[in-house]
Amino acid sequence: MFDLVMARLPELIIVIYALSILLYFIDFVDHNRKANAFAFRLLLIVWAFQTIFLFMYMLNTGRFPVLTLFEGLYFYTWVLITISLFIHHILKVDFTVFFINLIGFCFMAIHAFAPIQRSFVTAEQLMSELLLIHITIAILSYGAFSASFVFSTLYLLQFKLLKEKKWKKKLWRLADLAKLEKASFVLNTIGFPMLLLSLILGLRWAVIKLPVFHWYDPKIIGSFFLLVIYGFLLYAFAKRVIFGRKLALWNSAAFLFVLINFFLISRISKFHFWFS
Repeated sequence: MFDLVMARLPELIIVIYALSILLYFIDFVDHNRKANAFAFRLLLIVWAFQTIFLFMYMLNTGRFPVLTLFEGLYFYTWVLITISLFIHHILKVDFTVFFINLIGFCFMAIHAFAPIQRSFVTAEQLMSELLLIHITIAILSYGAFSASFVFSTLYLLQFKLLKEKKWKKKLWRLADLAKLEKASFVLNTIGFPMLLLSLILGLRWAVIKLPVFHWYDPKIIGSFFLLVIYGFLLYAFAKRVIFGRKLALWNSAAFLFVLINFFLISRISKFHFWFS
């Protein structure tokens, strides 16, 4: 019975998630507030089911589920939904929940159709609180950067509508440019120290646990490069070196490197052999 629930619950989640995204899309196109309200209720159900599945998975495996790409994708999706619900409650900026969960649904779909990865051979070697904290904080930082990317995307959309003088309903439902830019900056401010802390913990674990440790590993170089990129974006915003549309474009490009670092570089890394 337990195995059946573990197998079917993700399928049920992705169906409800798809309906929620569809209703959000209807609201985006046709300004349908009833669709928006129902979509939000479905999203709450998705979050509740995902949370239940995470706890069940932890009970079944006896550890926090982040040690494989399969597990990481699920946790990343849960983080995105949690962030979107928090942003909806605090900022109440229309379309943020839709766009953040559009990203979340893509990763949930990848997770649903990916083969289950279990790392029995290296489980004892990888079971370390330091490692789990490192991976968890890294995924949380990626979640913050993802939400920041969405605000930059909304900034670019708002900027385009204003420039073309298209006074549509969408224009009035978006926050002003300054608020969107500030929200993106705040999320990067949250994500940057989390990524830095994750790198410090990860390097500390590697030095202690790995028999051979290479500083020039692609994943290490990519992660530090990502840290430099977001550090520069924070500096540029604070000093107004880059701002407005150009900053939003730079922030969007930075998120693309987040995806490259998460998927591509992780696979060619010898350091992150468990996450491929």
